[in-house]
Amino acid sequence: MVEERTVVAGHELVLLRPEDPERLIDEDRFATDEFMPYWAELWPSGVALAGYVARLDVRGRRVLELGCGLALPTFAAALGGADVLATDWAPEALALVACNAARNGIAVRTAPHDWHAAAGLEGERRFDLVLAADVLYEERNAAPLLTTLAAVLADHGAALVADPGRRHAPAFFDAARAAGWSVAHHATDVLPAGSIATLRRR
Repeated sequence: MVEERTVVAGHELVLLRPEDPERLIDEDRFATDEFMPYWAELWPSGVALAGYVARLDVRGRRVLELGCGLALPTFAAALGGADVLATDWAPEALALVACNAARNGIAVRTAPHDWHAAAGLEGERRFDLVLAADVLYEERNAAPLLTTLAAVLADHGAALVADPGRRHAPAFFDAARAAGWSVAHHATDVLPAGSIATLRRR
């Protein structure tokens, strides 16, 4: 592990992360479910989304992060006073999120969640805000993501999806509009080829 310092919501955080994510690649796990250790990198989309969330008033709101990885947006929401649940399909990611939260004095909850299995959030009330950063790198993620958003988002809630310009992203946003969602894109210098999109039920 290496330490990485970053500023979120005006707080300097010291995060542990794997020094060499490529060494975490497991051919057996990939053969089973195409598992890749995407969670182990601090991606620009996570940085951009954390900065965006830090400017929102999220006090007292129920927030969910999907595919949280190192969970920078989760930490931004928690520092803003939200009740946050960070989810990922990689147990290693969730263990590190819990560790980094404790190291920085941030209160967050974690839970395993696999969009493709549509399981892992039983017993949770719907969320006011759902966060997802750089989750459209594989075409197979688009439809399950849209199904998950419909299942977990409160009627008057919003989802924020940060994408750096992955080639599957436009099809996802087109499918969202066709399914009755409004989609508004917000430009950010951190993602010059992408955006942060706000999705709401029409």
